[in-house]
Amino acid sequence: MTATTTRASRTPRAKKPEGQWKVDGTTPLNADEEIKQQDGGLSARQRVIDIYSKQGFSSIPPEDLAPRFKWLGLYTQRKQNLGGELTAQLSNPELQDEYFMMRVRFDGGRATPEQLRVVGEISRDYARSTADFTDRQNIQLHWIRIEDVPTIWEKLNAVGLDTMMGCGDVPRVILGSPVAGVAKDEIIDATPAIEEIVRDYLPREDIHNLPRKFKSAISGNVRQDVTHEIQDVSFVGTTHPELGAGFDCFVGGGLSTNPMLARSLGVFVPLERVAEVWYGVVQIFRDYGYRRLRNRARLKFLVAEWGAEKFLQVLEDEYLDAPLVRNAPVQPHLGNRDHVGVHEQQDGRFYVGVKPTVGHATGEQLIEIAQVAQDFGIQRIRTTPMKELLFLDVEEADVAPLQAALERTGLYANPSEFRRGIISCTGLEFCKLAHATTKSRAIELVDDVEEALGDLDVPISISLNGCPNACARSQVSDIGFKGQTVTDADGNRVEGFQVHLGGALGLGEEAFGRKLRGHKVLASEVSDYVIRVVGNFQQDRQPGESFQQWAVRADEELLQ
Repeated sequence: MTATTTRASRTPRAKKPEGQWKVDGTTPLNADEEIKQQDGGLSARQRVIDIYSKQGFSSIPPEDLAPRFKWLGLYTQRKQNLGGELTAQLSNPELQDEYFMMRVRFDGGRATPEQLRVVGEISRDYARSTADFTDRQNIQLHWIRIEDVPTIWEKLNAVGLDTMMGCGDVPRVILGSPVAGVAKDEIIDATPAIEEIVRDYLPREDIHNLPRKFKSAISGNVRQDVTHEIQDVSFVGTTHPELGAGFDCFVGGGLSTNPMLARSLGVFVPLERVAEVWYGVVQIFRDYGYRRLRNRARLKFLVAEWGAEKFLQVLEDEYLDAPLVRNAPVQPHLGNRDHVGVHEQQDGRFYVGVKPTVGHATGEQLIEIAQVAQDFGIQRIRTTPMKELLFLDVEEADVAPLQAALERTGLYANPSEFRRGIISCTGLEFCKLAHATTKSRAIELVDDVEEALGDLDVPISISLNGCPNACARSQVSDIGFKGQTVTDADGNRVEGFQVHLGGALGLGEEAFGRKLRGHKVLASEVSDYVIRVVGNFQQDRQPGESFQQWAVRADEELLQ
């Protein structure tokens, strides 16, 4: 028998189980799954109160520190002065400090001045005055000591806030349109669906152990203002020719090292069924999601294998009370999706959108912002996926004075396109996965570009990410920087970035733009690079051409 025949006659190797509960059973296939089955993540909350806050950081066992603390909205932050070149060389325990990042949850981005003031006071008193608005409408604090966590929880709970399930293998915060119920361009108000999910479904223990994190978004706004294309599940406002206003449902989106766009299920979901369908999708992920390998434990991989048609069939056959009406997929909104500026509401009043640079604030600043809102009688504040702050229900006569007062707190009522469109992740300052500094560099970048170029007459989005996980959406930005360690001209290993150009949401499979082969930018040269490329755009563009359109078709030397 020849070697060729021997190879051909071999029995195919059996496919390894993926850890799908309904296919492979619930036997854990990795350490994280074992820990989650032994004791749920939320169980660590009482231990924080009774033990760890009294005995200190050293009393926390590894299995609570990670992964269970994630269920409580807590991550250990990175030790200071550990360069990005060490990220891939040191283990998580070696990288972590004895302080925590704490994520305060704002479902739908809804906040009150009182809540903002309390978060500001917590930041000032317990977090070294750190506060970052995230692109998931949360606020993150740093330098949190375990000894202070119970007190912080009490202060948050007193104003209706908490950190539970801010992280972990659970449904994270539900993104929502920041102008739900007030915008004149709204198709349908999704607020009741978000409230039903938070009230009736999130407390259910049967969805507190998912394969990995699960990201949701619900918006009835015509601007599609919740980045629905990159969520695990999202509901986007649409209109059925006979049934009126409701939602399209998308599943399986996500970025990171394997970016995929969510797929429409081609159905019409009425408002009263959104929560039911959301819960069904979560259950599919729980029962059929891949659990063996953490880097494949996202819903997007299941959707990619099944396809939208099979996914819908399983959803209807196994998890819903009744089938859904078929409907044409909603068309993407290609215009600006943010809410900066002054906009008239349905009731004739106005909402005002302002921008903190890269979402960064201080505790004292949050307190000042809350006071300004109260001085103008504003009771509703909103955070957004674009890291803006919106102030609702503003009387027309108060618009200009409010903008001026907010400017004095350090917010930008009329930001340049560069300041309006920039976003960054936490980066090397606090994140254990990062290879590069992002937040302070993004602030410096905006200042440098404004000084060199002034403003731009078309929108431009710039994102700085400290690692490949794309928390700041590098693949779908006009100019996206992905942090990595690179070698400079002298052979030193230093902070740098790979560059994505011409990405944007709403473009289908072309959303991820282009990468220049072998092209890296040293962190120290980021400002010079952006100034050079944007200058080339201004010289080379055609009439009416956006930066995204230009970047996709421009000669490579203009993008270097």
